[in-house]
Amino acid sequence: MREALEQDLNKVLQGALEMLATVERMLPIAASVLNDQHGAKLDEVKALDREVDAHEARIEAECLRLIALHQPVARDLRLIALVLKSLTDIERMGDYTVHVAEDGEELSRAPALKKYVNLSRMLERLQEMAAALREAIAGRDVAGASAALVMDDEVDDLYEQVQRELVTYMLEDPRNISKSLILMRVGRSLERIGDHMENVAERVQYWVTGQRG
Repeated sequence: MREALEQDLNKVLQGALEMLATVERMLPIAASVLNDQHGAKLDEVKALDREVDAHEARIEAECLRLIALHQPVARDLRLIALVLKSLTDIERMGDYTVHVAEDGEELSRAPALKKYVNLSRMLERLQEMAAALREAIAGRDVAGASAALVMDDEVDDLYEQVQRELVTYMLEDPRNISKSLILMRVGRSLERIGDHMENVAERVQYWVTGQRG
């Protein structure tokens, strides 16, 4: 019975990691739409997001089946809780990445307002954060999850810089307002992706140790 439970637990954990990895794959494609004006890649981002949604439905059903079948307790139950609570966060990461690509596609129809240096850095940090988070969960590594949280602080700082810079652009020339508002929305989407990753990272300590941070 224990062996069957271990196999099922590993299955749902691996499913959640695959779901997170899919979002990780979406981020550089969305970056390409935004930075390189590759609007045609929007469909690729949307297709991957549909994979994320399919993962969510399948893993949630598997978690509920596992609870009903095995009635897990202690750390096993904490793992299932980690996965179930994180599914929504990961699904939202995918949604926000689609929003970034959609806004990038809209921006690609006209000359760029500027080089999106800080937005590009945000996208890079989020990719690094997703990879660190996957490794932390796979390795049951509390310190690794904490390192991911530090990366989110940098994402937040970059977001504030983006907002201040775009306000300046709008004040300097009203013709910049439309594009600046879209870029502000991009920054907000990226900041929200980081927040959802932070939510997942904060759950790792409780899963591993049974103690909340």
